[in-house]
Amino acid sequence: VQLQACGGGLVQAGGSLRLSCVASGRTFSDYGMGWFRRAPGKEREFVAGITWSGSRTNYADSVKGRFTISRDNAKNTVYLQMNSLKPEDTAVYYCAAEQAYGLDVEAPLYDYWGQGTLVTVSS
Repeated sequence: VQLQACGGGLVQAGGSLRLSCVASGRTFSDYGMGWFRRAPGKEREFVAGITWSGSRTNYADSVKGRFTISRDNAKNTVYLQMNSLKPEDTAVYYCAAEQAYGLDVEAPLYDYWGQGTLVTVSS
């Protein structure tokens, strides 16, 4: 599976962005999908996950209530809607695919990774 993420950019605190990740090469609905991020000087961390059907989602506590993950299997795309952004959300965001049900929070369990898209939130 090849993953191409986009939608990052510079936004003021309190603003919104929507990230997209388009998959190609395999049957998209066979994969659970996740979003991770790596902030400057920090370890990569789980942000959100969604099952292969889109029926269930999970979130890191730090983004719960502000971010929403969704997918459109007809378009081979997973989204991350980010609202009420904070400066601490500044990071490179990565989409990832695992050939499993989904919702795993550990990065090594994911099989494929996108190239990352930078989100910068100014105060």
